Amino acid sequence: MLYDIRLNITYRYASPSAGGRHLVRLMPADIPGVQRLVAGHLDITPEPAERTDRTDFFGNLCSDFAFRQPHDQIALRLQARVQRLATGSRPAGSVPLAELPRLVADSQTLAAQAPAHFTAPSPKVPPDPAVIAYARRRAAADSLATVEALGRAIHVDMSYDPEATDVDTPMAEAFAARHGVCQDFSHIMIAGLRGLGIPAGYVSGFLRTIPPPGKPRLEGADAMHAWVRAWCGPGAGWVEYDPTNATFAGRDHISVAHGRDYFDVAPVKGVLRIYGGQSSEQAVDVIPLDGAMRA
Repeated sequence: MLYDIRLNITYRYASPSAGGRHLVRLMPADIPGVQRLVAGHLDITPEPAERTDRTDFFGNLCSDFAFRQPHDQIALRLQARVQRLATGSRPAGSVPLAELPRLVADSQTLAAQAPAHFTAPSPKVPPDPAVIAYARRRAAADSLATVEALGRAIHVDMSYDPEATDVDTPMAEAFAARHGVCQDFSHIMIAGLRGLGIPAGYVSGFLRTIPPPGKPRLEGADAMHAWVRAWCGPGAGWVEYDPTNATFAGRDHISVAHGRDYFDVAPVKGVLRIYGGQSSEQAVDVIPLDGAMRA
C-alpha cells in the first residue's frame, strides 16, 4: 500500500525561549521487505542554527537541531511517501516458548536487531510482578501464540482512555487502573513478554484510520501510534503486534522508530530556557494513494 504522510506539530511558548536543543524521530523507517521510504522531508521553522540528520543505534532516522536566537514557537512539518508491504498475516516459524531463552543466549551478535537488547528492564518498562503474573496466565506452549494471547488479553482487559494517563504515567499505574492509551498498552505487553522470556520492544509510527461507512475522511484526524515487536525465534524473527487493536501490524501501520520502550523512540525530545507555559497542536494525515502498489 502506498501512502502520503503529512504531519504538523506546533509548539507555542508563553514567553520567547532564549535557545533550545531538540531531537526528533518522525521520519518513517525504511525496512527491507516490510516498508519502503520512497521520499521524505522534514521542515523546521524557524530555521535552526544547527541541524544534523542521522541514524541512531537502532537504525531510526533522527534529526538533531538547535536554536540560538529567541523564538516563541517551533513548527515541525513532515511530508513523506511510504510503501507498506507487510500483510499483517500470522508469521510462520515460531518456536516453543521453553526453547526461546536458549536461542537468545546462543545469539552471537550485539547488532541493533539482536534479541539480547530486548530482554532486560528498560527505563519505561521496569520489572513488575503483577504484570508478569498476568502474562503467565496467558502463556502458551508456542512463542507466537503467547504473543497473540497476551495482546488480545490486554485489548480486552484494558480500556482505551486518553484522559487517564500522560506520557510520564508509570506503566504499573496504568495497569492497576486498567486504563490508558497505546503507549500504556504497549509497555504493559512488553513487560509481560519479557517476564516470560520473550524479547520485546516498542514501535512508534502512524496508523491510518478509516471513517465509518458513509462518513467523510477528516483531514488531520489520523494519529501517531505505538505497538510491540517480539522475537519468536530465528524462523519467525521479529513479529509486530498491536494490543490496542488486537491485531498483527499490517498495511495500515507505518513504522517510524523502534527501541526498547518509549524512551528510545520518543518523537520529540528537547531542552530549552523558558519561563511560563507552553501549548502544542498536532495533526496527522495518512493518505492512501489511488492505484497504490501492493506487495
